[in-house]
Amino acid sequence: MKRFLLIFGWLLFLFHTLARAQTFPTLDYFHNLTHQPQIPTQLPAPEGLRDYLVAGKLRLTLIDAIRLTLLNNTEVRLNQLQYEGTRFAIQRAYQLFDPLFTSGFNATRSTLPTFTQLAGAPTLGDLSQQTQFGYAQTFQTGTQFNTNFSANRSSSNSIFLTFNPSFFTNLNFSFTQPLLRNRGFFPNRAPIVIARRNLRQSRADFEARVNMSIARAVDQYWDTVQARENLNVLRKSLELAEATYRQNKRALELGALPPLDIYRSESQVASRRVSVIQAEYLLKQTEDELRRTLGADLDPYFQVLDLELVEASKPSGELFTIDGQEALQRALEHRPELEGLRQQLANDDTNIYLAHHRLQPDLSLNGFYATNGLGGNQIDTAMVPPTLIARGGLGDALSQLGSFAFPTYGFNLQLNLPVKNRAVEADLGNALVAKRRSLYLLRQVEQGIRLEVRYAVHQLEQAKLSMAAAQIARELAQINLSFLPWRPRASSPRTN
Repeated sequence: MKRFLLIFGWLLFLFHTLARAQTFPTLDYFHNLTHQPQIPTQLPAPEGLRDYLVAGKLRLTLIDAIRLTLLNNTEVRLNQLQYEGTRFAIQRAYQLFDPLFTSGFNATRSTLPTFTQLAGAPTLGDLSQQTQFGYAQTFQTGTQFNTNFSANRSSSNSIFLTFNPSFFTNLNFSFTQPLLRNRGFFPNRAPIVIARRNLRQSRADFEARVNMSIARAVDQYWDTVQARENLNVLRKSLELAEATYRQNKRALELGALPPLDIYRSESQVASRRVSVIQAEYLLKQTEDELRRTLGADLDPYFQVLDLELVEASKPSGELFTIDGQEALQRALEHRPELEGLRQQLANDDTNIYLAHHRLQPDLSLNGFYATNGLGGNQIDTAMVPPTLIARGGLGDALSQLGSFAFPTYGFNLQLNLPVKNRAVEADLGNALVAKRRSLYLLRQVEQGIRLEVRYAVHQLEQAKLSMAAAQIARELAQINLSFLPWRPRASSPRTN
């Protein structure tokens, strides 16, 4: 009884540990096992475009353009799928701890001729039927647990069998516990830890790519605004050139202008008309690029609609004054590229420790315990013919099995000590090289971020000075332009 309680307590502890490990399949597992997955055949239509449809145009602010980019941009979606695909690597890392249930049944009937009376029959006929159930589990401590149950029914026409048919049952438990290599949580959970860091690294890469897509959308938005305003300026310039040409032509008719000047005026009109044509097609090109970024080119209806970008081209108020050192500190703290490299460095450390751990000898403790049971019709073979003494069956065999009256148990220690382990030594060397490479990559990215921040601060300062100078130049140009219509009239008429 004490032996039974001891074994029952050991099994209860193992199954409690198994339940805490949460390795049993959920209802979703059985649903996926019995149902075919839904295979996508087409992509969804672009979203959110009709929210900005006003008077037959796409009316967009800068924030609207960014929102549509995040919803419909193909590159953003591809990067998102790459990040989502990394999640399944964590699930795959748990594969080592998936429990395995096995079962089997086999039946064998044989008929053999005999050459001795010891066979018990002139023609020996046997029927053997065996049923097996097994369960195997590897725990995160490295412990491997196996349990197997088998029941064998055997019947024969031999007169020398004391049980016919006979039922033999066997229940055995075994475990293997690594004591050096692969011992404990670290080496067994390392793939899971690495996969989780890879997920965080993939998320950081996804954030960096999204930032690039947003920056590209912002640049294309303002490029389109600039192309539109540039076209308006060139059209006004063409109108002024045409007005000047008409005035010069009138002055030529009145004899107030030499004939050579009219050709110069015509040349200016033609040159500015060429600039207008080039600007019109440049505007179309920038609008097409912006439509592609927003996903508007995916819908035939929105593909041909005009874009109405409502952000003012003239800056309002003063530009921000940014402290370069503060901006650099914020960039070094929040740039996702650096976070991705930090996760890579952590994985490099784990790979180094894991490779060093695998250099240890492979020492393992193996233990097993088995109990047996026998049942069936008991026959007295001393009488002629053999006489049935007591009837029995599978229940008797299971009863003996549960009483643990016929145990078999033992343990052994096994040591595998490679004289040289060049493969693991090479893995350790590669892990050290990978760590140094990641450190250099981190330094390279930090250098690039410092340069980008300085360049952005300098660009902002340059923009502030350029805008102030451009404002003065614009005012002077307007004053100069106000005198142009009266200049030809001030010329004295020529006489032939």
